[in-house]
Amino acid sequence: MDKLPFNEADRIIRQASKILLVTHNNPDGDGISSVCAMAEYLKTIGKDFSLFCHNEIPRQFHFLFFARDFSYRLGSDNSENPGFRMGFALYDLILVFDCGSLKRTMLEAEIRGRHGGQKVIEFDHHPKVDDYADLEIRNDGAAATAELIYGFFTANKIRIAKPMADAILTGILTDTGNFLYPSTSDKSVKIASEMLIYGANLPKIIENTWKNKSMEIMKLWGRVMSNLKINRRHEIAVTVVRENDLKEFSVNDDELEGIAGFLSNLKGVKAVLFLREKDPHTLKGSLRSSDKQTDVSKLAKLLGGGGHPKASGFTIEGKIVETEEGWRVI
Repeated sequence: MDKLPFNEADRIIRQASKILLVTHNNPDGDGISSVCAMAEYLKTIGKDFSLFCHNEIPRQFHFLFFARDFSYRLGSDNSENPGFRMGFALYDLILVFDCGSLKRTMLEAEIRGRHGGQKVIEFDHHPKVDDYADLEIRNDGAAATAELIYGFFTANKIRIAKPMADAILTGILTDTGNFLYPSTSDKSVKIASEMLIYGANLPKIIENTWKNKSMEIMKLWGRVMSNLKINRRHEIAVTVVRENDLKEFSVNDDELEGIAGFLSNLKGVKAVLFLREKDPHTLKGSLRSSDKQTDVSKLAKLLGGGGHPKASGFTIEGKIVETEEGWRVI
């Protein structure tokens, strides 16, 4: 990727007085890690900055520097206009990481309505959906946004300290499923090995992000496997988690991370759909494929979502019911 956008981003960052770093709602390892790596850099150059995510950061990522420093609501009263109440206008630079679309920041109104003195830089590896940033650093061929943060550091000759290396490696490992997903590239592996040289603690990362399943989570995974049904006509496997399943095993929604990717190992199908009930009226769907000819992002877009050809998601209204023909949404 051309170094010039990275150089321009650093110039804007160094000129900024107050910076807000944002990742998407229902955050994953890549978005969290990208923010944490950049936050470490901002600390070294003495910047005033804040971190924001609409939802709490899952506990499994608390080992990363700055992961406990996110604000989950910009408004102290949990209002629906958080940016205004915290003084969104006071930030002269907003950095947006891994969001896919602006609405996933949960600050769309604030960012689109920003005043002329505010700039926005977007770092993302998802295909372009919105046009809102003053500077866009995008590579939808990258396996993770963390790879772009690595590119930013190297293009600007920024020393990668151990906390940055831990974050970048975490982002790559979580978004490639520990190098098992089709998105893994030779560059992913090269950057990961370089992070080990810079001091990234691979055993600690694996311990926190993968070897962290409680008995309750493993039982829920068992329920997911038993719910698996295959549509032979369309060569797609479908499984579900309903609200009562989460309550039965006392498991949070964020602890389901990794199930969809794991199911992509299933032989004999072209795609996998994992549906879960977020509340009595809302469903979240995750689509995965290892088939070279299958692009699951097309279906996700039809349902109002998006993502990559091999890994996409969507949110719809409805409820899961079981029929003789399989799972249905009503």
